[in-house]
Amino acid sequence: MSGTSSASMINDQGTKSMRIGIDYTSAVRQRAGIGRYTRELVTALLTLDTSHHYTIFAATGGLPSDRWSSEIDRLRETDHRQLSLRGVPVSDDWLARLWHRVRLPIPVELVTGHLDLFYSPDFTLPPTRDRVHTLLTVHDLSFMHHPDAFLPSLRRYLERVVPRSVKRADVVLADSAHTGSDLGTLFGVSSDKVEVITPGVDARFRPKAPADFADRRANVKRLRERYGIGDERYVLSVGTLQPRKNYPRLIQAFAKMKANRRGSATQSAPQLLIAGGTGWLYDDIVSEADKHERVRLLGFVEDQDLPGLYREASLFAFPSLYEGFGLPVLEAMACGVPVVCSNISSLPEVAGDAALLVDPLDVDAMGAAMDLALEDDDLRSRMIDRGLAQAARFTWDRSAQQLFDVITSWEGR
Repeated sequence: MSGTSSASMINDQGTKSMRIGIDYTSAVRQRAGIGRYTRELVTALLTLDTSHHYTIFAATGGLPSDRWSSEIDRLRETDHRQLSLRGVPVSDDWLARLWHRVRLPIPVELVTGHLDLFYSPDFTLPPTRDRVHTLLTVHDLSFMHHPDAFLPSLRRYLERVVPRSVKRADVVLADSAHTGSDLGTLFGVSSDKVEVITPGVDARFRPKAPADFADRRANVKRLRERYGIGDERYVLSVGTLQPRKNYPRLIQAFAKMKANRRGSATQSAPQLLIAGGTGWLYDDIVSEADKHERVRLLGFVEDQDLPGLYREASLFAFPSLYEGFGLPVLEAMACGVPVVCSNISSLPEVAGDAALLVDPLDVDAMGAAMDLALEDDDLRSRMIDRGLAQAARFTWDRSAQQLFDVITSWEGR
C-alpha cells in the first residue's frame, strides 16, 4: 500500500498522525446490534491516547432531535483532543440510495473533510477519494448462509453491495475467526486482507452485587414490575425477532421441557422470556409464542435494563441458526448466568467450554440441555465459574486496541 496522503501530520513526538473518518450512522439509528457495537467500539477507541484526528459523521435525517445531540455528548466525554462531529441531515436510506443503488460517486470527504483513512463498521463503504485507505467491518454473512431468513429486497441489496464493498476495502474486519473464514470461502477474500477484532462486554454486565442489598432488591422489583415478570424464575433469550434466531424451536423445546415436569416433585417450569424488537418475517415467532403458556415476548428492552434482566435469569438460551459472533452469550455469562446455545457458526469459539452446546435443529436436545442446566446444581456452578472467566477475556478496551493496532500498522501493509 502507498503511504498516507498529504493530510497526515507529524506530531511532537515525531510520529505520524492521521486524519481518520468513521461512519457512526448505525450508532445513532440502531439501538441494539450493530448500533451498540459501533457506540461501544468508537467510544473506547477515542479514549486511547493518540494524536490521530477523528472525524465522526452520521446520517441524522428523520431522527428525534435529541438522538444525535446525546451521542455528541457521549463522544465528547472521551475528551479526545482532536475530534470533529458531523451530522448529515438526510436519512440512512437516502444515503444508501445515492451511494449504493444509484452509485453516485459523491466522496464521503465532502462530509468529513480530507482523510487518510476511512472506517465503516456496518458492512458497506461509501465512495472515497483514491488515496484514502479503507477499513470495513463485516459482522456476518448470514444473508449468504440463510437467504430465506431475509426479506427478498434486503437480501438482494446485501448480495450486491456487500461483495462490492469488501472488494474495495483495503482491510476487512471480522468479529470472529468463523466470519473471517466465511469471507475467504464465500467471497474469495485473501486471509492477509482479513483481521479479526472481537467485540467486548461492557463492564455494566456483571453478577449480582452483595453490597447495597436493599437498593438492589428495590431495583429488581422495579425491573420485574416494568416487564410484568412477577416473582417467578425465568429462562431468557435476547435478540431481534427474525427467522435466524430460531425462536419457534426454542419455544417448542421449552414447551416440551415444561410438559416433562408435570407431576415432578422438583421446581415447576420457569417462564420463557424473549427480549428483542421486531425485525422481519417474525409472524411465525409470534404465532408459536401464542400457543404456549408461560412464554412471553417482551419486545425491545432498554439498554439500561439489560444487565438486570440477565442477572435475574435462571438460564440464558441462544439457539441461533447462525451468528457472526453472538455477544448476548458473553453478556449473560458476565452476569453469572448459565448458558445453553447453538453448536454452529461462531458460537463454539465465543462460548468456549462454558456453555452447553446443542444442535439448534434438535428440539428434544435443546429441551434436555435447558432442563439439565436448570436442575443440576453442580453443573450450574461450574458453568457460572467458566462463563465468568470466558466473558472476562472480551472487553471493549481490548477491541479498541485491536482496531487501533490495525490503524497504526497501516504503513507496513
